Amino acid sequence: MTIYTLLLYIGITAAVLTALTGLVFKVQKSWLMTYLQHFCGSLFIFSGYVKAVDPLGTAFKMEQYFAEFFYTFSETALKPIAPLFPWLGEHSILFSIVMIVFEVALGIMLILAWRPKLTSWLFFLLVAFFTVLTGYTYLTGYVPSGVNFFEFGKWGAYVKTNMRVTDCGCFGDFLKLKPKVSFLKDVFLLLPAIYFLFKHKNMHEHFTAGVRAWTVLLVTIGFTAFCYYNTFMNEPVVDFRPFRAGVDVRAQRAIEAEEEAAAYKVLAYKMRSKSNGQVVTVPYEQYMKEYEKYPEAEWEMEQVKANPDYEHTKVSEFEITAPDGSNMTDALLQDTGYFLMVVSYKLKEAGKELKTTTINDTTFVTDTIKIAGSDSVKLVQRVVSVNPREVKEEVVTFDQEYMDRFVKVINPVINAAKGTGVKFFAATAPNDPSVIAQFKAQTESTYPFFTADDLLLKTIQRSNPGIVLWKDGKILAKWHYKDMASFEEMKAKYIKLPPQ
Repeated sequence: MTIYTLLLYIGITAAVLTALTGLVFKVQKSWLMTYLQHFCGSLFIFSGYVKAVDPLGTAFKMEQYFAEFFYTFSETALKPIAPLFPWLGEHSILFSIVMIVFEVALGIMLILAWRPKLTSWLFFLLVAFFTVLTGYTYLTGYVPSGVNFFEFGKWGAYVKTNMRVTDCGCFGDFLKLKPKVSFLKDVFLLLPAIYFLFKHKNMHEHFTAGVRAWTVLLVTIGFTAFCYYNTFMNEPVVDFRPFRAGVDVRAQRAIEAEEEAAAYKVLAYKMRSKSNGQVVTVPYEQYMKEYEKYPEAEWEMEQVKANPDYEHTKVSEFEITAPDGSNMTDALLQDTGYFLMVVSYKLKEAGKELKTTTINDTTFVTDTIKIAGSDSVKLVQRVVSVNPREVKEEVVTFDQEYMDRFVKVINPVINAAKGTGVKFFAATAPNDPSVIAQFKAQTESTYPFFTADDLLLKTIQRSNPGIVLWKDGKILAKWHYKDMASFEEMKAKYIKLPPQ
């Protein structure tokens, strides 16, 4: 689906609601106002819903923004407020839920016109906030790497890869919008937002004031509970991610590789004469035959590609690395059997401490001793001295509740799978090998731990930790650690093993 298709559906929905309001309920005061109330309200309800099924996705997006704002403001006169952003990042889940619930509630408030003046101001302020956010996202495309956003004199031409955050997350994983499109969408929404401010008295009002208030309250409570469930109790009830259950990652990865190759295929060369400014476009095949006619000293050359704006999904970035640095991706995706992938995008540390241990440095010397009755000799080592030495070693302690998720939930499933032919491993974010080794020891996790990009792992699994069941490069099912199936339940529903 595209943004234009979505807006068409929202527009049709708004038209139907407007007809009902004016012709059935007969409470409309202005057809334009009533239509805009329904259009903006429906858009906000839908936008909030597709994020409410996966609040963690919005929280991760907020973390990206807060990190960028920290580095941006740290180098300006506004440096004193920079420390606020890491704190906000630590509470990104809370802000995500509040933002999502507020967006849905505001949509209901618009449709019902609960307290029109207050609703109008809240809508205007939220749209203005979104406009600033998406505008920042888009404009960073003009800011070269190493240049602060506020160094306007150093801005250059727009380059897509300059953008600090690649999408605003307006519609979660349901619909990815390019930053420029998101920005223009919010600029467009400013028009009805301003209209509401000046003409809020023309808003239609459904039902009584009490019914409107109770409806907004119940929607707020209901969506708060819905967000809580999708955040802390289970994987998203509706999964829009590219790694949802049922996706053939192996096949999709191959398709995206072909599409990307085709998208970046050079179709022609666009050249500009340095002497007179003449511009000519030469097809690729022709250029390869006549390239000597266009020396670099006389011509500026630009490649014309099939689809330079092509964007792949996270499936193309699926890469798993073994502790020795070898790439395990193809081996895993080409495996025809079942395997359980334990996803742990962050090993939650509780702290670090220096532990002092004593080791003995032993000094040896080698003596040459003649063997009696023979001309031969033998070498004999003897201890000259033993010197004790204290060594300080950094020991990592992990959050006990987090370790219990492995000890009591994850590891029993993996242990039950041993000897059945089902393979298993864990994937976590890149970390010091000693830290991973200590975590394995402290949780008695005897299976291998591989590494992958943390954003990739967060896209695959929201639960930390959780288990993903694969076969033939396809995702069969996922489990949150709070809703974990036993291995016997997995076998009964998904795993068909040959008789042993």
